[in-house]
Amino acid sequence: MALLVGLGNPGPAYRWTRHNAGALVVQALAVQVGIRLGRRVGPARAGEGRLGKQPVVLAVPTTFMNLSGEAVAALLGRWPVALTDLLIVCDDVALPFGTLRLRASGSDGGHHGVQSVVAVVGSAAFPRLRVGVGQPARPEALERFVLGRWTREERTQLSTVIETAAAACTLWAREGLAAAMNQYNRKVC
Repeated sequence: MALLVGLGNPGPAYRWTRHNAGALVVQALAVQVGIRLGRRVGPARAGEGRLGKQPVVLAVPTTFMNLSGEAVAALLGRWPVALTDLLIVCDDVALPFGTLRLRASGSDGGHHGVQSVVAVVGSAAFPRLRVGVGQPARPEALERFVLGRWTREERTQLSTVIETAAAACTLWAREGLAAAMNQYNRKVC
């Protein structure tokens, strides 16, 4: 069993913001493979299904980003997978827009959602797929930037980024991290 969690903020006001890149990827993957994210598991919505022959759970927290760990804890309570079988999908301002980066583990990179997950699971040794959203022109504008909507130019390329990231998630679940890293650690648009 693999557990894929797309981080973001709840509600329509945040749906199309940069900070919701992870949730957008997992939601798109769910639609592609016909997994309904209708099951409430603590502060998360989840659905079970398969990616090929691989059984998976796809989930998005219903908490705000800084409390993502609470949702992951509830999901791991219901589906107790090894941390190596947990994939966290999130936005990353350190990567240019349209760049994907899979890693086996690592620091939280200042991402509050990942920090929350690390605090709850007690380790940073879980895979993550970071979706590059670019950086604000001024570092002090970071919060407004990640909670802001995509630019017109970004919106024209966003579906390609989301679909490619969803494909990276699928390959990770089916063939493992190395195969997904080799194929998808790149700029996709």
